[in-house]
Amino acid sequence: MTDPVLREAMDRLGREAVAASRVLARAARAQKDRALMAAAAALRDGAGALLAANAADLDAASAAGLGAALLDRLRLDPARIEAMARGLEAVAALPDPVGRVLAEWIRPNGLTIRRVSVPLGVIAIIYESRPNVTADAGALCLKSGNAVILRGGSESTRSSAAIHDCLVAGLAAAGLPASAIQRVPTQDRAAVGYLLAEMGAYVNVVVPRGGKGLIERVRREARMPVIGHLDGNCHVYVDRAADLAMARAVVLNAKMRRTGICGATETLLLDRGCAATHLAPLVQDLLAAGCEVRGDPATCAVDARVRPATEEDWYTEYLDAIIAVRVVDGLEAALAHIARYGSAHTDAIVTADAAAAARFLAEVDSAIVMHNTSTQFADGGEFGMGAEIGISTDRFHARGPVGLEQLVSYKYQVLGSGQLRPG
Repeated sequence: MTDPVLREAMDRLGREAVAASRVLARAARAQKDRALMAAAAALRDGAGALLAANAADLDAASAAGLGAALLDRLRLDPARIEAMARGLEAVAALPDPVGRVLAEWIRPNGLTIRRVSVPLGVIAIIYESRPNVTADAGALCLKSGNAVILRGGSESTRSSAAIHDCLVAGLAAAGLPASAIQRVPTQDRAAVGYLLAEMGAYVNVVVPRGGKGLIERVRREARMPVIGHLDGNCHVYVDRAADLAMARAVVLNAKMRRTGICGATETLLLDRGCAATHLAPLVQDLLAAGCEVRGDPATCAVDARVRPATEEDWYTEYLDAIIAVRVVDGLEAALAHIARYGSAHTDAIVTADAAAAARFLAEVDSAIVMHNTSTQFADGGEFGMGAEIGISTDRFHARGPVGLEQLVSYKYQVLGSGQLRPG
């Protein structure tokens, strides 16, 4: 049974979010943009306090034994704070997704039918260590006219609170309700359970962003729609027609730029037709960069430092400096491998063969498919969407980066002049 004090606190969040969502749904673009610009200024002005809060989070996380990849997700520095501020400004610069006439037609009886974009309502976002999600999620929900309830991980609680303070300052500067962007006030796991199971009257959709355990729990317990993905088991396939210099650059960036993000490549597939020239340089580049390589027999044969891969490795999202490498018998085998082991997140081909690229782009059934570029571009900001609150591998409503256009729905407006439906 949920503690009565916790239950009342969570219900209060829900009631206030619903009330705020009604204000946001009719807010003008200028007012929403003013809030975002003021929040960006508050982030820059409060950088010192934000770095101090983050340092405390990092100290606690390090003492708790968090690994290097998770610490990197948690860490803020002046450049990352500036990127958050610029992200808010980029969202402000985007067109308002609310109130757009998506389609309009006139029926033979003179009725005008319009399909018009509207906010989803109240969104709950549950995320783990990356504190910049607080800024991205708050900005996207605000611009799309949705109230949001945020629940970050315990390891980032001080950082997220400091960022949230900046967002609330922006709301105040624009005359919008502070309850438009709220944080769950406790790290008690029971609060998440109550939100998922008991707050369907307030929350219209929940977005989990984090590890597989979190997302599985949200999908299992939520009594409202969920937008998200379980794994980011991303692949790069180097085709026999791949330029070696390009392949080396793309693979190294796709794996090692940031190993802890969901768009990081976890498996490298190499066409047997170019293995004699391409396999050893690719493997040695990865090893030299500090990446552990786990390979099939052909890959193990090129360097003694390569560890034998197991069946489980082909399924694994490492989120670390580890990669699985397999030599395959051409494009057909690469497509079969991705279909069997992939997670429908992001997959890329490196090739100069336009026909092979076209087939890969058409047949790989992932939210994002790429040609001659790094999987680390799987990001709403890089897509020109300003920011994102996650990557969806769902097939209904939203797929790929979840940005402004994915945070609105639509309704129909029917305009008449006294028409009656005949009996």
